[in-house]
Amino acid sequence: MSSATSAFSRRFRTGGQYRRFVSHVLLSAFSLVFVTPILWLLVTSIKSDKDLYAVPPVFFPKNPRWENYADVFKVIDFPGMTWNTFFVSALSVIGVLISAPLVAYACSHIEWRGKNIVFAIVIGTLLLPYQVTMIPTYIIWGKLGLIGTYVPLILPAFLSAGAGYYIFMLRQFFMTLPASLIQAAKIDGASEIRIYIQILLPLSRPIIATVGVLLFLATWSDFLGPLLYLNSEKDYTLSLGLYAFMQTHYIMWEKLMAAAAMFTVPIIILFFFAQKQLIEGIKLTGIKG
Repeated sequence: MSSATSAFSRRFRTGGQYRRFVSHVLLSAFSLVFVTPILWLLVTSIKSDKDLYAVPPVFFPKNPRWENYADVFKVIDFPGMTWNTFFVSALSVIGVLISAPLVAYACSHIEWRGKNIVFAIVIGTLLLPYQVTMIPTYIIWGKLGLIGTYVPLILPAFLSAGAGYYIFMLRQFFMTLPASLIQAAKIDGASEIRIYIQILLPLSRPIIATVGVLLFLATWSDFLGPLLYLNSEKDYTLSLGLYAFMQTHYIMWEKLMAAAAMFTVPIIILFFFAQKQLIEGIKLTGIKG
């Protein structure tokens, strides 16, 4: 081994580059586990029947069939389902962002009897699987005559029902804010609602954005809720529409993959645009919480 090669090797090890190189290789290999299904989905969505069942398997078709995406619109009402999904997701996010920070603030910087008990009950709801409360909740909405509408999917968000995790995240962040700041505002005569609107909310933009993104992703891909409460096909959300499409056209894998790709792309785009706020919000609650 030459002296130049030896010197390079020493710098490679002592400079920490070796550890970084190994970590990058491991992270790249690990990321392939998550990227491969998405690549397979996108490639399958532009295959023809011949490419789909070819032996040996064809990874990328010689003649991509982009018409598969156009054919999806002929089979299902994709624009209508997209609008229904966006409508339910947007209103659910608005509802939780109105109600959850209020509950979190009441359980953090406001002193009142029973605060810790109420917060423990809120956290206790995290231990209940949705399947446990599914039947009694369905009976209640049925007695109210609201089955077949979007109300059971949207209204609970405005009441913080099922938002225990987001309340916990927000409370943990609020607890990191200095109590002296709140006390100073109270000494100056500020009311609780003014402290909440003018002090807490402006300081909580990263965590509120994180809650909004996480909730939008969860609502966008929710399947069980729409399956329970929506009866008419014109009201279906995308997840329910894809399920109906799979049940009636299960042999049209290329079109099913095209529909699934169009279902997934908005989520990926949202994540790329919001990843900075998402990571910052999780970091704030994870480190300071």
